[in-house]
Parts: sequence; structure tokens; C-alpha cells
Amino acid sequence: KSKIVEVSGKHGSLKRDFKHLPIELYLANSGHEVRAKMYFAKSKQLSMLRSVCSHINNLFDGVQKKYEYKMRLVYAHFPINATITNGGGTVELRNFLGEKRVRIVNMLPGVKVEKSAGTKDEIVITGTDIDLTSRSAALIRQSCLVKDKDIRKFLDGVYVSSHGTLED
Repeated sequence: KSKIVEVSGKHGSLKRDFKHLPIELYLANSGHEVRAKMYFAKSKQLSMLRSVCSHINNLFDGVQKKYEYKMRLVYAHFPINATITNGGGTVELRNFLGEKRVRIVNMLPGVKVEKSAGTKDEIVITGTDIDLTSRSAALIRQSCLVKDKDIRKFLDGVYVSSHGTLED
């Protein structure tokens, strides 16, 4: 048993390794379903089995539909300026709380970022791998954290407004 799941679809292919888990993975129903099996499991191990099934479902969703995270630039006084460079591979955030420092956030491999066409102060992050896409959104969010001020009053930053799969 290899325990490496590789899924390919119209948006590319994804690969995930489950070698560190004591489970059995096999194709059933003439290759139309993936079955996961575990013997003599307690509740903690069963929760791990459910997580593996969710990871595999996320792989299927990613190569069929793609994942999308919408983030809003929120500011009270100094308008945050987001510039997308490197062909959608890098975001440069300027003028956060009036600071001169330019925050450069590189997207993880396979993730693209673009400015929203219809909405002002919104950026859209898309990718096939849910882990890399959500981690890229988290990197953008963490780059604009307010330091040494009351975070109840200074609510400026870049926040995820919605996330899910792209409907074709």
C-alpha cells in the first residue's frame, strides 16, 4: 500500500501523502470511489480517519472547481494600497496605518491573486490546493497586524470576507 493519493482533473493534479497514518486506502467500485479502512480504532483514531476522508474530498473539489478566498482591505483613515506584481504571485501592501514600510507577501506555489473587478478594496485568491490557498490568505492577513495599539479601536487590516469553491 502506497498511501499516496493523486487526483487529477480539469484544473491540474494534486498529490497528498498519508504514509504517517495507520490506515488502508484502496480503490473500490471499479475505480470510482476511494475507501479508507482502519482496524481496532478508538474514537481519536476514528476522527483521524474522518480527517483523511475530508482531505481526499478537498483534493477532488480543488481539481474540479478550484478554491477562492475573497479578502477586503479595511481602513479607517489611511487607505491601504494593494499592488499585485509577479503575474499574480506577489502582493505589495502600502500605506497601512500611514506607515512607509511596503509589505511584500509572496503567494505559495500554485496560488494566484488578483484585484476584484466589481468591488473596490477587495482581492481574490484562487488555487487548487485548499491548504496552500488558505495559507496564502493567512500570510496576507498576518502581514497587516496592528502592533502597540488598541486592536479594538484600530481595526485596520486585510480580512477574509468569504471563501469557498468557484462555481463554474
